[in-house]
Amino acid sequence: MVARAAREIAPGMVVNLGIGLPTRVVNHLSADFPVCLHTENGLSGIGPTLGYDKADRNLIDAGGAYVSTVPGSACFDSATSFAIVRSGRLDLTMLGAFEVSATGDLANWKIPGKFSPGAGGGIELAQKARRVVVLTTQTDRVGNPKLKEACSLPLTARGCVTRIFTDMAVIDVTPAGFALVETADGVSAAEVAEATDAPLALPDTAIPTF
Repeated sequence: MVARAAREIAPGMVVNLGIGLPTRVVNHLSADFPVCLHTENGLSGIGPTLGYDKADRNLIDAGGAYVSTVPGSACFDSATSFAIVRSGRLDLTMLGAFEVSATGDLANWKIPGKFSPGAGGGIELAQKARRVVVLTTQTDRVGNPKLKEACSLPLTARGCVTRIFTDMAVIDVTPAGFALVETADGVSAAEVAEATDAPLALPDTAIPTF
């Protein structure tokens, strides 16, 4: 799933990697890939994550993972970081999700009754990036679908998500709802549909795998 999502990044993009699965994308990009990766806690130009023994403990991403720099990296304060977000300079943001609706609504910051540190930068990232994609599992830990007709959890932003990468499939959010694009190797379209709590349109041609 993460490796497939990394292929969504084109040369020259400015890309934000959100907390959770998206932060792993950097490790699936070649060292010489021409991209500017951004994290909202104040760093642009992010290299691969590092283990504790090799890390500069002053350099972390928004999720607290130790990251490295690349030639041209820049550190800045939160005001500058969010000026980048708010001014629409992000070509793409990759976010995690608790739920995504068939109209592209995103819920990724709060499960009622469980501790949450707050919405963080997700609300502005979801609203201001030119394109928003989600990396998440198809179902939660007890098997409930995360892709739903309508979100039941508090929303991060409405109508923002265009594509979803899960452990089972790549799914687009279209004006007509969810549309299956690809399936994971060994996963059938029927299995994806069963794990989706909303209608899922299937392509007329053979479904590619990843």
